[in-house]
Amino acid sequence: MFDVIIAGCGPTGAMLAAELRLHDVRVLVLEKETEPVSFVRIVGLHIRSIELMAMRGLLERILERGRQRPAGGFFAAIDKPVPEGLDSAHAYLLGIPQPVIVHLLEEHAIELGAQVRRGCAVADLEQDDDGVTVELADGEQLRSRYLVGCDGGRSTVRKLLGVGFPGEPSRTETLMGEMEVGVPQEEITAKVTEIRETDKRLSLGPAGVGAYRVVVPAAGVSDRAEPPTLEDFKQQLRAIAGTDFGVHSPRWLSRFGDATRLAERYRVGRVLLAGDAAHIHPPIGGQGLNLGVQDAFNLGWKLAAQIRGWAPDTLLDTYQAERHPVAEDVLDNTRAQMELLSTEPGPQAVRRLLTELMDFDEVNRYLIEKITAIGIRYDFGEGPDLLGRRLRDIDVKQDHLYGLLHRGRGLLLDRTEGLTVGGWSDRVDYLADPTAALDGPCVLLRPDGHVAWIGDDQQDLDDHLSRWFGKPN
Repeated sequence: MFDVIIAGCGPTGAMLAAELRLHDVRVLVLEKETEPVSFVRIVGLHIRSIELMAMRGLLERILERGRQRPAGGFFAAIDKPVPEGLDSAHAYLLGIPQPVIVHLLEEHAIELGAQVRRGCAVADLEQDDDGVTVELADGEQLRSRYLVGCDGGRSTVRKLLGVGFPGEPSRTETLMGEMEVGVPQEEITAKVTEIRETDKRLSLGPAGVGAYRVVVPAAGVSDRAEPPTLEDFKQQLRAIAGTDFGVHSPRWLSRFGDATRLAERYRVGRVLLAGDAAHIHPPIGGQGLNLGVQDAFNLGWKLAAQIRGWAPDTLLDTYQAERHPVAEDVLDNTRAQMELLSTEPGPQAVRRLLTELMDFDEVNRYLIEKITAIGIRYDFGEGPDLLGRRLRDIDVKQDHLYGLLHRGRGLLLDRTEGLTVGGWSDRVDYLADPTAALDGPCVLLRPDGHVAWIGDDQQDLDDHLSRWFGKPN
């Protein structure tokens, strides 16, 4: 009997497993693939995801394997500089091979005590008042108190639950791969620059020694189960650029569509959804992996609290209440970005207008904060603007703030030196620091780094500790 079974060991599933293990939850991760993905697709960690890695002491090992670049030019590939003074100590994009980030997160979860079983596909599930019975493809049955589907856009768990997945199917598809080329880089740069004046969907850029990453629109919507061929890339390059650039020796080839869908519910009883199992959208803006990892961060401590027995009655419900609107916003901004990539006159006119508007710092900053998820504010009720937002990694006594959050616990940061966490000390840490750079006397942070309370009154603090961390011991 496990406390939680997680279906899927991608970034979301691995991150969730690690978060649960911080609270001594017995976790089993089931991955249907027998081996990790072999092709090396580069993904980007945005500012908020980088902050989360810092909160759990993972950032240094991830930085060693990634490449930093400016945190700008994301929105519809409109090239604008990064606004000055972004509210983060980690205001950059981190490019990292997807197999590497998945491996690092899985390794982290295993180090914390999670079990991972590969070659295990979920075939059926049945839940009752006490837990969930999971049946594997080979007939084996497993039992857990909760099940979380982190098993991708075609989620078996979501389908078995019967949760609706409304949205739009793919209207266009794009080919993407890494391969070698047969012409000089100068020729590629000149031709691609010329075409991208009117068509932003084409991209050819260096991807390591001797290889280029090629992104080119597909001819139509095809069977996603059928992988594209090198000849497909050549045909589309010739159709759009007038040359196939002599592409050859592919490392990997894939296609993606612009399907946009959002699960109607993130929870049915003891079964929950996270990551692509809960939402899919075009990859423009690079938000998908980040959105899933942030789902896991939001859910992990809440599900652990439920299992450990101290969760307030409504705490687990706040997972959907907080994350569903965030996903809605991501789906909407990717829809908008896809429209701005159209070569039709209307969308091109809107693109030119938005390009001008982004010269205003407030507009550029707003869009960057949206894409990188540092602009998120959860609805915690009336209060100062900081309430419900994440707190940046400020300097505190003998450390940085995020260095105090490695254990996945709450934190009271007290400038007055007069408050206490009392009977919640097994769930919430305390730091008295009159010099902390806070816009307020004291703040209570949830384990995900969001500000749950601001003030200086002990009774008011106790009420909010009870709201988020249950009854005191």
